[in-house]
Amino acid sequence: MSIVKRNNLFFPSLMNDFMGPDWFGGTEKWNASMPAVNIKDNTEGFELELAVPGMKKDDFTVEIDNDVLTISSEVKTENEEKENNYTRKEFSFTSFKRAFTLPETVDGSKIDAKYEDGILKLTLPKKQEALPKPKRMIEIG
Repeated sequence: MSIVKRNNLFFPSLMNDFMGPDWFGGTEKWNASMPAVNIKDNTEGFELELAVPGMKKDDFTVEIDNDVLTISSEVKTENEEKENNYTRKEFSFTSFKRAFTLPETVDGSKIDAKYEDGILKLTLPKKQEALPKPKRMIEIG
């Protein structure tokens, strides 16, 4: 429980506790279903890497609409076990959605995505005119 000091008195910060995931302190990361993203800016383009272990490539949807790249996933699992006098049924649902506004320098028609070893990697190549120009010598006349 968070403690806030006001006028030399200590009061529990109910708003912080209410907005957290578990009043009993059971969950440290309460937005754990949102995958972490690394963004790299290279000479040729950008790379996005999302840490999403335990999934399959078919679990993802990657789309571009009006220069917004959206990466999402919905996974539903259901297990049912029947023995003698009892039935146990377990199910889970995991989803996330991340959206990125593409800079004007990205060629949206050439974006590539791969899923390997729990990492979803997207390559976003830069447009030809955005690539650095080679050095050239200018002759003095």
